[in-house]
Amino acid sequence: MVVLIEQTPYDPCWFERPGLAIQRLSMTMLPLSPPQLDPTPIFEAFRGNHGTELLTAAVAHFGLFRILAEGPIPFQSLGERLDLSERPLVVLLTCLRAQGLVSFNSEGGYQATDLAREHLTPGANFDVSGYIGLAAESPGVLEMVERLRTNRPAGSDQDGAAFIFREGLESAMEQEDSARSLTLALAGRARNVAPVLAEVVPLHDAGVLLDVGGGTGIYSIAWLRRHPQLEAVVWDRPEVLKVAREMATEHGVVDRLREVSGDMFADPIPISADVILLSNILHDWDVPECRKLITRCANALPSGGRLIIHDVFLNDTLDGPLAIAHYSAALFRLTEGRAYSAAEYKSWLAEAKLTFESFHPTLIHCGAIVARKS
Repeated sequence: MVVLIEQTPYDPCWFERPGLAIQRLSMTMLPLSPPQLDPTPIFEAFRGNHGTELLTAAVAHFGLFRILAEGPIPFQSLGERLDLSERPLVVLLTCLRAQGLVSFNSEGGYQATDLAREHLTPGANFDVSGYIGLAAESPGVLEMVERLRTNRPAGSDQDGAAFIFREGLESAMEQEDSARSLTLALAGRARNVAPVLAEVVPLHDAGVLLDVGGGTGIYSIAWLRRHPQLEAVVWDRPEVLKVAREMATEHGVVDRLREVSGDMFADPIPISADVILLSNILHDWDVPECRKLITRCANALPSGGRLIIHDVFLNDTLDGPLAIAHYSAALFRLTEGRAYSAAEYKSWLAEAKLTFESFHPTLIHCGAIVARKS
């Protein structure tokens, strides 16, 4: 299910505080057409703090540029020096490469760029690392450092609810009030993007759509309103599906949208569908879970069936774009995942015996990979 909350949750129960705008969200009709103005700059501004906190952590807590001053260093060796596991190190290096501070030398490994050597090497004539260090003890930086060191999402090691659903872990998505608030908050982005996705990836020839972790069902509803022959199933957690039911009723498609509760990693795929959608799902999970879920979906598809992965995509070289690198840091902080590249997704699709068919940009840095089972 979609679980990212694009807000720094220093208090794991921040969403319960009275007066927050998130509690005042309500359901309104989903437009048939895309927004007139692209909201992407708003999201870029909102996510930028994660990049700032990663930079401060690298400079003031991990001494990264002191290590890089010694010369290029391979990924594994750098992880050992910093005592970071693979996922946090990928997120950190992706962000710093996108910021123009770290580069990759295929012969020696990772190294500081000229900009970083002149201004972030401790003791250099024009070193500004002390200035960056002024933010070293800020709550956001300390929270990011903890996430990097533990490789665990916010909430998973506290008494509060975690922001992802995993069996045996208390989750905000299992509690009625918080599940509703979070689901409606996440719907803000989906309302902007769903009409675009339904337009650029038409489902004229599909009979049944399975929306895995579909939340409010907004993406399914956008397709249902365009294709009267289509039926959809939203597969998610029980409390979240209450919102999807209300959405379907509000938009007049309740007779063609069914809600099924379950665990997408453990329960059988609930229906035989021509098309399976994973919209902003895989970025919540680490590589093994992504590969497992793609394979499960692939095995459930009939011959000729399609899997649509709708998500953000890093460059195949994992060095940007900057806005997605910052978003990847947010994903890392609050879930068990990160942003992935199209190359990574394509490799998992091939592994699951699905053939890449096309790519379609949508909105707010998102795009859709369409793959087919042959």
